[in-house]
Amino acid sequence: MEIEVDLHGMSLNQAKKHLERELRNAPKDTTVMRVIHGHSHGDAIKRMVEDPNGIRSTRLARRKYTKNPGETLYILQND
Repeated sequence: MEIEVDLHGMSLNQAKKHLERELRNAPKDTTVMRVIHGHSHGDAIKRMVEDPNGIRSTRLARRKYTKNPGETLYILQND
């Protein structure tokens, strides 16, 4: 299952908290989390999403980058 998390319009702190909450609460059958962070209005959230030390979770197996510079895929695993 794939879910989408849109971080548009959030501050860096809000985006981090929201994304961490979504990772904690994602259904166990979720294998992909599409994180929409945008790319044209600053890149602080994008850098946080892509940084291995920016978001940490036991569910997060790896990050996958797409041709769309405004999104990052999180490949999830079960705890």
